[in-house]
Amino acid sequence: MARRLELFEIWGIPIRIHVSWLLVFGLVAWSLAAGYFPHEYPGWAAGTYWAVGAITALIFFASILIHELGHCWVALRNRIPIRSITLFVFGGIAHIAREPGAPAVEARVAIAGPITSFVLAGLFGGTWLVVRDVPTLAAPTIWLARINFMVAAFNLVPGFPLDGGRLFRALVWRFTGSLRRASRAASAVGQAVAFGFIGWGILTALNGNVIGGMWIALIGWFLQNAAASSYAETNVRELLRDVTVAQVMTPECRPVERDVSLDRIVREEVLGGGRRCFVVTDAGRMVGLLTLHEIKGVPPAQRATVTAGEVMTPAEKVTAVGPKADLLAALETMDDANVAQMPVVEAGELLGMIAREQVLHYIRVRAELGA
Repeated sequence: MARRLELFEIWGIPIRIHVSWLLVFGLVAWSLAAGYFPHEYPGWAAGTYWAVGAITALIFFASILIHELGHCWVALRNRIPIRSITLFVFGGIAHIAREPGAPAVEARVAIAGPITSFVLAGLFGGTWLVVRDVPTLAAPTIWLARINFMVAAFNLVPGFPLDGGRLFRALVWRFTGSLRRASRAASAVGQAVAFGFIGWGILTALNGNVIGGMWIALIGWFLQNAAASSYAETNVRELLRDVTVAQVMTPECRPVERDVSLDRIVREEVLGGGRRCFVVTDAGRMVGLLTLHEIKGVPPAQRATVTAGEVMTPAEKVTAVGPKADLLAALETMDDANVAQMPVVEAGELLGMIAREQVLHYIRVRAELGA
């Protein structure tokens, strides 16, 4: 989900679209303008079909966004932070910063989306009753009523991480008292549902509907991967529960003067010492941070003349974290900032560094020990 474009914010939540959204938006608009509307409402001008098709597709994706906002509204009311909402090829996803603290909260957050879509279906259906004698208004409203009803019904399928799968997880969590056991059960059911979609897609393709079959199989493939990934993420969250940055950070981060060449740093520190990050100093004062990311951005032939101070990230722009911060929150901060390591700072003093590599190593060790 790296290739995303941020559009705006709602309730402080960044709203983004993935590049794959452009493809599916075009397909939805095309299928409406060239297929559905001409078949159901013949006699319009070609431009009218395309205009109504494009507007309907936009409203459809606005409906998907509102579905996700339904989840977010309930999550925020339960003090669960939301990192962002992303629209992509298979619809939308709200990036929730942490797991709900109780089964009842999980159930409320999960059911909010389908309820929102059912309400939208009712609103569009009611609008159709009012404007049904005006074809250019009746056509999109009845289609939007049906599609929102289908979105709500599909999301209630008990395939984790669909909303129905999350409701199933909340139910198992309620009776077992274990989020991990509930996640394992929900993931297993979710993957079974996903393989069912894949099989359905293959049979559909063999029966002659190749495009439809491929799309159904792709949905199944996506659900299978999402179920496995969601379970893995839950395990990681459990492993990192109550772990602080101080427990994993390394106190080592080599200081280098700002006028030292990158070539020298690579030869003496990176290749010679295996170091990956450096505090850039000027007369003993920290002025920035230099990592392999910045060094790799300079062609090898130019590194002899380029200094650390020229490519470093200035101190005021460095994303830092405190030693008492939650490790999982620090990892999410690194994701948001798109960095592989961060300095650990307390009261303006650099205490060390925390890196993705260290976190992954910590997770592997804890998993091997069964901790």
